[in-house]
Amino acid sequence: MPGRFFFTDPLSELTDALGVPAGTVGNEPARYNISPGQEIVVFDGALKRMRWGIVPVGRVNSRGRPVMEQIINARSETVFDKSAFDGVGRAVIPVNGWYEWTGEKRKKTAWRIAPEGGGFLYFAAITDVWTAPGGLQVPQAAAVTCAPNADVAPIHHRMGVLLARDDIQVWIGDDLEAAKALMVPWPDGRLFIEEAADVDWTGP
Repeated sequence: MPGRFFFTDPLSELTDALGVPAGTVGNEPARYNISPGQEIVVFDGALKRMRWGIVPVGRVNSRGRPVMEQIINARSETVFDKSAFDGVGRAVIPVNGWYEWTGEKRKKTAWRIAPEGGGFLYFAAITDVWTAPGGLQVPQAAAVTCAPNADVAPIHHRMGVLLARDDIQVWIGDDLEAAKALMVPWPDGRLFIEEAADVDWTGP
């Protein structure tokens, strides 16, 4: 499942791919190491910025306890059943790819995962607005995950739900049942995976 993203193509290529203006996003410099808690570009009918990570303050779990932790990924099997996600919206997180790690602590290998042939990947996501102390409202998003396909399975037991360009409007549309049908592993053979030994994990 995505733990870090990268967005390295010019924003103009994304606006061309989606057929929408940049809107309030403005410019997006190349980012090779996008971490949870940082702002990401999100599309929910328009391009905008949101924080990666949902803090569902005021919501409770099945035991009635407050759900306070930041959630960066939500399981497709339960995302629309848990009270912690009541009332969330749906959007996509467009990126050029993501990273996964294998191996033991301090001996981990980073892997770069991108679409075969380049371009963008569109992660299915849920969205919400967190009201921070002082009343500041923070738009936020979390990726939706599912079982891995054959490409990802050797390096991780989960992967983000990826959407074809033509399925984006279904995902963000009003038909929840149609959206649920999209929460399946990406078809095999469409991802390029290589070791990411050249990434500066302290940089942008």
